Amino acid sequence: MEKFRTIFLVAGIALFAFSVLVMGVLPWLSFKDEPILTVEQLAQKMTTDFVDLSERYPESFKKHYGEVSSASYAEALELGRKIYVREACWHCHSQYIRPVSNEDKRWGPVSEALEYQNVLQMPPLFGTRRVGPDLIREAGRRSNDWHVAHFHNPVDVVPTSVMPSYPWFFDKDGQPNKQGLAIVTYVQWLGSWLADKPAAPAEEKAA
Repeated sequence: MEKFRTIFLVAGIALFAFSVLVMGVLPWLSFKDEPILTVEQLAQKMTTDFVDLSERYPESFKKHYGEVSSASYAEALELGRKIYVREACWHCHSQYIRPVSNEDKRWGPVSEALEYQNVLQMPPLFGTRRVGPDLIREAGRRSNDWHVAHFHNPVDVVPTSVMPSYPWFFDKDGQPNKQGLAIVTYVQWLGSWLADKPAAPAEEKAA
């Protein structure tokens, strides 16, 4: 009996080591020399949505980010990513279009490694469950106004939504504050690196 226990123990350790090698070490070796873009490099390609935020909410934008520039864009992106992680948005909204369940028919082609070669995707937010739509290519699919309204009270724009509201993203006048501007900036950045993004299906429901 002791002999079998020893065999199973050794086999278990060997399989664990093999899985670490195949799923951890080999992928790292394959991509270790690939360039990883910094926030500053990403901010050189500013989205029109960031400029639009400065025009729609000039007082709040001026107060929190000053003028539209690559530096203010980088600041908003970095803060937006931190908020997205802090608020656990990734629990319900993955940033990975999987090769299963016809996800490519809803959100476009299966995600590629190139989409994750920047610091704002480290670590990748693959999500934990499918509740809301995938957001890896959300940029430009909806307007800034839609996102602001959605964060303020989701059911106003999606009556069936189970997403909570985020009042702390807004000031007492209902204008998006620094956090609100940042999270919208980050979401509107996701997928902006693609020349052609699939339009959101009419029947798509946001949670």
